[in-house]
Amino acid sequence: MSASDGWLLAALVPLLALAPVLWWIARGEPGDRLIAQNLTSLLAGLTVLPAAQGLGRPSYVDVALVLAVLGPTGTLIYARFLGVLPDSRLVRWTALVGVPATVLPLCVATGPGRAMLKLLLIGALLIAGSVVTSTGGSRPASGNGGAAK
Repeated sequence: MSASDGWLLAALVPLLALAPVLWWIARGEPGDRLIAQNLTSLLAGLTVLPAAQGLGRPSYVDVALVLAVLGPTGTLIYARFLGVLPDSRLVRWTALVGVPATVLPLCVATGPGRAMLKLLLIGALLIAGSVVTSTGGSRPASGNGGAAK
């Protein structure tokens, strides 16, 4: 087994975790679907990073960067429509455990340089976006957006 096969096996773990999450998106309540959408963007980013290393395509890391930025943005937009941002420890802990477990070995394999800084930035964005969008909260019921009168 070559090193690239190991990276592809590592990419398979979050990819397989997407199957029940996609079912959750299809069958859940709106709040649960929002949590699942947030988890989907996180798992997709965690799938793309080791796959890029395993396939020898560093340009695929840009896809993870786009997911790290747009995933939480989409969650916040849908939360605005629903009027609530559900609390999800699953998303938070997946980010806090899964992102370092994925990004740090990739940084070691990549070595120092711009590629490593890019991986660290993506990791920070994945963690920050997931933590912010999984902390819960609700929009004020008044129509003035919460401004004081």
